[in-house]
Amino acid sequence: MKYSNRNQAILLLNDGTVFYGKSIGIEGKTFGEVCFNTGMTGYQEIFTDPSYYGQIMVATNAHIGNYGVHADETDSDSIKIAGLVCKNFSFNYSRPDAEGSLLEYFEKVNLVAISDVDTRALVAYIRDNGAQNAVICTDGTPLEELKKQLSEVPNMKGLELASAVSTKEPYFFGDENATYKVAALDLGIKTNILRCLAERDCYIKVYPYNATFEELKAFNPDGYFLSNGPGDPEPLTGVQEVARQIIATDKPVFGICLGHQTLALANGISTYKMFNGHRGINHPVMNVITNRGEITSQNHGFAVVREELEKHPDFEITHLHLNDGTVAGMRMKSKSVFSVQYHPEASPGPHDARYLFDDFVANIKAAKN
Repeated sequence: MKYSNRNQAILLLNDGTVFYGKSIGIEGKTFGEVCFNTGMTGYQEIFTDPSYYGQIMVATNAHIGNYGVHADETDSDSIKIAGLVCKNFSFNYSRPDAEGSLLEYFEKVNLVAISDVDTRALVAYIRDNGAQNAVICTDGTPLEELKKQLSEVPNMKGLELASAVSTKEPYFFGDENATYKVAALDLGIKTNILRCLAERDCYIKVYPYNATFEELKAFNPDGYFLSNGPGDPEPLTGVQEVARQIIATDKPVFGICLGHQTLALANGISTYKMFNGHRGINHPVMNVITNRGEITSQNHGFAVVREELEKHPDFEITHLHLNDGTVAGMRMKSKSVFSVQYHPEASPGPHDARYLFDDFVANIKAAKN
């Protein structure tokens, strides 16, 4: 690869801190909440995860792009992150079946990215000072102008983003002759969730985030699914009401991530914005029902208030995050309703929690019989 001169670029944090690097070659600016992901692989799945909408992603892995991109490794119809910060950006790739380079992938959507950043120092700074808004600039805009523009970017707390990534029209996924029917509320659903359900003999109808309970019920589903997604769960009052109506049907319900938080809010249990959140494919969780540990994939900046959940008469904690004791899973005592804060469908992995899809289908089967 011949040497090429790349333009200087900066990452400006909301508190005025500046990190310097180089543009990967796409000029412009991009704004969002800066956060970091501790996964060592799976960058394409991360970039296309709708839960990352509105966020600038810092990759803790030193090399990004080295195995190119492939259509089978997307978790939605497009890139969802607002921008990328990394140490070493690989312009070449070595995987034989890759369909193109990461640079070409970014160029198609004009995604601004900065490399050659001291990401160890940046991650340590975010860890100590919390997630905050930031801007990547590769076009030379003066610092004072960037500070002014950044000050106008809304905080993630109170921000409803599910509407930006949810499907506009209902659609089907899987075999229409499957044994079980599932109505899925799309708050930013990952494609691999649908694959995991379809692999377990489910035919899924996916509905927009603002679909009514009557619309979901018209499918005559055997169970309901509430998906992951971006933003603060509190503004989703309509979804919370639909969740209450779904629970009242006594049919099995499964929620992941934002769906998990929505189920809590629907039952009067509060959520809160975390200092940093959990993002990566190596987070340890304890299943307190089986007393077994799981390594999990996580991506969330909000969490359920543990103290309120423990006091709720009809809920119990099923999983706890071992790093900080936050709620990682819960279930209702009187109904077939459960949810987790992490991603059991994780691809490329880990697969420790795939059993949760089996549990959901087992609940559907039991309810039908």
